[in-house]
Amino acid sequence: MALTKVRMGMVGGGQGAFIGAVHRMAANLDGQIELVCGAFSSNPQRSKDSGTELYIPAQRSYASYQQMFEQEAARPADDRMQFVAIVTPNHLHFPVAKAALEAGFHVLSDKPATFDLAEALALADIVKKTGKLYGLTHTYNGYPLVKQAKHLVNTGKLGNITKVVVEYSQGWLANKDNDAGKQASWRIDPKQAGISCCMGDIGVHAANLAEYVTGLHISAMCADLGSVVPGRLLDDDGSIFLRFNNDARGVLLASQISSGDENNLRLRVYGDKGGLEWSQLEPNSLILKSNDSPAQTIRTGVGEFCPAAQAATRTPAGHPEGYLEAFANIYQNFVKQIRAFEAQQSCSNADFDVPGIEEAIRGMAFIENSVKASQSSEKWLRFTTTATK
Repeated sequence: MALTKVRMGMVGGGQGAFIGAVHRMAANLDGQIELVCGAFSSNPQRSKDSGTELYIPAQRSYASYQQMFEQEAARPADDRMQFVAIVTPNHLHFPVAKAALEAGFHVLSDKPATFDLAEALALADIVKKTGKLYGLTHTYNGYPLVKQAKHLVNTGKLGNITKVVVEYSQGWLANKDNDAGKQASWRIDPKQAGISCCMGDIGVHAANLAEYVTGLHISAMCADLGSVVPGRLLDDDGSIFLRFNNDARGVLLASQISSGDENNLRLRVYGDKGGLEWSQLEPNSLILKSNDSPAQTIRTGVGEFCPAAQAATRTPAGHPEGYLEAFANIYQNFVKQIRAFEAQQSCSNADFDVPGIEEAIRGMAFIENSVKASQSSEKWLRFTTTATK
């Protein structure tokens, strides 16, 4: 049987949307995916206009995601979409994912997974009940040297992990100038973003990166979140002390009001045998540290790497790889997972290094726990994945 492209639909990501275009570029990079349909906007005409710009046939540029799932499910099996990419504001993630899964389609969603933790827990039940695949685009896990860092920790190169420091700072919301723009307006709106702006948008990425590389789970936190720019209803900056399930200590800093910073994501992990450091601003370099030898800079594509890092490396050494390639690695792995699913082979998220429903739950729990810890008068709040009522 000839191998064909995996057929993708998209909800959201229409005219003027930043992240939708990024998803499409990432999906297209390996030539394994074809965008066949979409409900690109809640405005039916804008959805159709967006589809026209993307060369989608008019009959497959839908007025709503409900219409798309119904009509795609009625198409022949070898023609209908196989999975949907969800690139809407947060408040729509759950209803769209629920409808897609129940209509028989796999889901790859932008983060955070849902509007709140209760929805993430409900979504886990739906994923289990439908038996369909669910993936989450925690993009930064896709970098080759992030995977190599995870390998070094897992193989004991750093020894027992004792300290984790992760930072994600941006400056684009340092004043109110951007508040009315399309990218900011929904992020600072509690009705669309949920209970957090900064932690829900970028802090959750930092927390996921720390847990992914170390293999540890956050077990407690002491948080200070706030709105620096007057008038904002949600946090735009935060500092969190962390404890992990092996008693390691940690610090997580996330800020969208750090003037001049771009997407400054940085991770440092320390153990009793050594440490490592990685920054998204220099993603092709991983610094390995020791108390009794000079620091070593590991460069993407130079020397031996673990299989996951090798598979994620796309170009020869010295050719910079970045955000789009890391994003594409998530899509590439999800496509492999879909192919395994259809071949009735083992296809767990762990098998294919795809963030899934477990990461979705922990991400939403991180957001809710960080807000709760910041509002609490207690010094330490135990991290829980139980939804608050």
